[in-house]
Amino acid sequence: MTTRPMDTARELAAFLRSRREGLDPDRLGLPSHRRSRRTPGLRREEVAELAGVSTDYVVRLEQGRGLRPSAEVLAALARALRLNPGERDYLFDLAGRRRPGIGGPDAGASASLARLVGDLSPLPAMLLDHRYDILAWNPEVARLLPGFETVPPSRRNAMWLCLMHPEMRGFYADREQVLRDGIAHLRAAWAAHPQDAELSGLIAEFTRQDEDFARLWSQREVGVNGRGRKELRHPVAGAITVDFEVLLPLQDPGLRLLVYRAADEKSRASLDRLYAR
Repeated sequence: MTTRPMDTARELAAFLRSRREGLDPDRLGLPSHRRSRRTPGLRREEVAELAGVSTDYVVRLEQGRGLRPSAEVLAALARALRLNPGERDYLFDLAGRRRPGIGGPDAGASASLARLVGDLSPLPAMLLDHRYDILAWNPEVARLLPGFETVPPSRRNAMWLCLMHPEMRGFYADREQVLRDGIAHLRAAWAAHPQDAELSGLIAEFTRQDEDFARLWSQREVGVNGRGRKELRHPVAGAITVDFEVLLPLQDPGLRLLVYRAADEKSRASLDRLYAR
């Protein structure tokens, strides 16, 4: 299904409010003698003071009144709100001020990239676009992800598999963290591709059909995790711990090459037995 693209002005307003309300005035060293606070976080006038803009400007931004802040103002707001790099990029994307050389339009998997995915065997590897659609994969991935080969092509999406595919419901030992990381990536992709109705439709579908997704999406966490470790619970191979690395092809920076490696000898032996079946 599809739905209308995101309303960037409304999301920019909501994002600024959420980050302002999440800050602790005491940790920022703001005067404690100011009047008692009836709402959490900083006041708008405090953000304005820290960013060097008018309070009225912050109010209009948080009301989604279609302002187009400059890169300088956005940088000042990012500093005032203590945004991390991923959140800062998200803010710039929402305001239409994406820094040059970051991201870019996605394309399907080129023949060269598809061959590379295959050549990475026996390491499980797959190629994903910004929606988490799986564009290419090698046989090891098909063995590693339970029931992957039975999934219709239209549902070969990493987030859909985690949320909706029954055989993968208990696949991740820390499913909450996997979902949190994936949703933070999708939110960043949503801002970088505001006119992508297919992505907006996926997000709407996930929000409507899965309570965990809806809860985590509402927290507005943003970021892309390019390296880490996952503990898996495979129905055949048992417990497996893998390290993962996400690589960006220079020719297709909108795509992501995801590669798994066994994190220890026990996991390596389990994977070897799985692939030999």
